[in-house]
Amino acid sequence: MAARDVLKNINLFVDGRGYAGQIDEYNAPDLTLQLEDYRAGGMDAPIAIEMGQEALETSFQLISYDADVLALWGVAEGASVPLTVRGALESFDGTVKPVLHQMRGRITSMQRGAWTPGSKPALTVTLRLTYYKETHNGSVLHEIDVENMVRIVNGTDRLAAQREALGQGDNE
Repeated sequence: MAARDVLKNINLFVDGRGYAGQIDEYNAPDLTLQLEDYRAGGMDAPIAIEMGQEALETSFQLISYDADVLALWGVAEGASVPLTVRGALESFDGTVKPVLHQMRGRITSMQRGAWTPGSKPALTVTLRLTYYKETHNGSVLHEIDVENMVRIVNGTDRLAAQREALGQGDNE
């Protein structure tokens, strides 16, 4: 089928407030594994060993100079800002599927941009995430909870055996 699951529209919710009509851009977090080359005796070339994943970061741009969002910069250590982005994917046959990104993190940067009379303002907000969940048409594709050492990929928790080996969840 031609033109399948094309992103047609988005909406943003920051700390429970909706920003329909004000969200200009959203950059989803990149999911990147940290790999380390390993080559030992008897190996002709190195292999990549997974050593966790890169930090999760996301950003969005509003066309409003929103005081509620500005006030979320510099939250106390250990606190986080909830962020939800909803998208509508549409295929050439007219089928529409929802995509949902649910996140928690800390705002690390607020770029206010240049103020120019007669042009729309731009407020770019960047967050370092501790939690990320991606749901595509009702199915959870990724769920990453950094603090609790959870990395679910398509229904399988890739870190469950490591948590068990470390005794996480035990009272010992």
